[in-house]
Amino acid sequence: MVLSLFGARLIQLQGLDPKAYAAKANAESLVTVPLPATRGQITDRNGVPLAETVAGMMIVADPLRTRPHAEDIARILADRLHLDYFDVLDGLMRQAPPGKPDIRFAYIARRVPATLATATVAAVTNAGFQGIETRPDPLRNYPAHDVAANLLGFLNSDGVPLAGLEQTFNRRLAGKDGTETYEVGGGNRIPLGENTETPPVNGRNLTLTIDRDVQFYAQRVLRTAVQGANAQSGAAIAMDTRTGEILALADYPTYDANDPGASPSNDRGSRALSDVYEPGSVEKVLTTSSLIDAGKVTPMTRIRVPSQLPVLNHTIHDYFQHGNLRLTMAGVIAKSSNIGTVLATRQFTHSQLWNYLDAFGIGHSADIGMPNQTRGVLPPVDTWSDLTQATVSFGQGLSVNALQMITAVNAVANGGELITPSLIMGSATTASGDLVGTAQATRRRVISAQAASLEARMMEGVTTQGLGTAPNAGIAGYRVAGKTGTAQEVGATCGCYDGSLDVSFSGFAPADNPRFTVYVVIKKPLHGGTGGGTAGPVFRKILNYLLQKYSVPPTDTPPANLPVFW
Repeated sequence: MVLSLFGARLIQLQGLDPKAYAAKANAESLVTVPLPATRGQITDRNGVPLAETVAGMMIVADPLRTRPHAEDIARILADRLHLDYFDVLDGLMRQAPPGKPDIRFAYIARRVPATLATATVAAVTNAGFQGIETRPDPLRNYPAHDVAANLLGFLNSDGVPLAGLEQTFNRRLAGKDGTETYEVGGGNRIPLGENTETPPVNGRNLTLTIDRDVQFYAQRVLRTAVQGANAQSGAAIAMDTRTGEILALADYPTYDANDPGASPSNDRGSRALSDVYEPGSVEKVLTTSSLIDAGKVTPMTRIRVPSQLPVLNHTIHDYFQHGNLRLTMAGVIAKSSNIGTVLATRQFTHSQLWNYLDAFGIGHSADIGMPNQTRGVLPPVDTWSDLTQATVSFGQGLSVNALQMITAVNAVANGGELITPSLIMGSATTASGDLVGTAQATRRRVISAQAASLEARMMEGVTTQGLGTAPNAGIAGYRVAGKTGTAQEVGATCGCYDGSLDVSFSGFAPADNPRFTVYVVIKKPLHGGTGGGTAGPVFRKILNYLLQKYSVPPTDTPPANLPVFW
């Protein structure tokens, strides 16, 4: 009878339900582990890595083997890896629900530098414990630390992108992890046991228009200026005039993308793209070039400029005290006269000026693939009064971000044709499904080539010694077109002008054959400041660096030297 019972049971095991028992045996002896994909690089225009994936390790546990000594192992791991002890303990002691196969794989730490991971596992083994291993787990690295960090963004400890290009183009960069399933016995992998693998699909690279060397230099020059002025923040953008490609987009304060937690969260985005402010007198480039395009003025137009100008219930002043002046239109730009600009702009209707500024891109977001880009504000024309037109004409009463402002000024540099700016070489799809990059850049005419040329000649007076407001922005041997800007800052709490200033400078060179356009804005300098004295030197240094690096020769043509007075 006993032998009959054993025989029946054997028949049941071998014939009646073999698949169920085989599946149970396999489930208890098979381990599935991830095969991480290698994240794509983000490189500059020359292929230099700005964000790359380097060798790293994950530290994993076999809870079936670590459970008996979990507390001792957890102390070693938590101490060496700076992890929470109880989180580690939970991983080491993890158990499956009743009736389920025992858990044989648990993450302890991800993306650990290889040397640290190896030393940590060795410490556990040397202490006489088993069940802790390492596996390849690529680690994100930013070799230049803070260079372009505000553009690149960063990943958190779980490999999730939280900012910048890493976030916007995560689908392209991330790739797809694979898996490997293998058989274990006695806690060890069986060499000839069952093994299946789904290989990972690595992410694709992303190439920027940024030049790493120019970006590095722009950030250092900007930092020195912001710190020297005890300012709140600053931004500087350098652009290839002919293509709209952004060669540098610098923010200060910034942060180290390898250690984002060490810096305030406000410093991790790009203020050049998110902060809006009133541009001040740099906007006069747009107003006066529009007047020239419409045939309302020429550089030689004579304007009588009084010491002050009543408009409705306000009085407009210039930044400098003066009596009655007789300025040419070129002199209005060279001396940055608010009053002269307002008087010239009276030849426009409200709609005419609004339409030109709208065409220059004011109030429109230029999508370059970065999150949190702002649109700025161009008030609806049906809300305008004569005072609105007057203040808008010299850069108050409307708002922009730094990218919008350089894009508009670059239209003048580029012969009157506005090019949408690009940060990505070629073409790439954002998280929202938009195609961006140089392949999608568009061009449209805003003003005539003649109007742009005449405006550039007037802007030369700004950087000319003895004539303009920013002779320190000139570069020896080159014709440089520029424009200063100083604007009152609207306070965040009161919604009114709080007495602080934003100072800026923009321009291009060579003035008669532009190659590069640069824009600099420094916000709230505590020791006072001007567009020419504070932002102008930053402009000059960045522009001079570009001209030398790219071997742009002087045009060897005489400067404009337009008369300032009549």
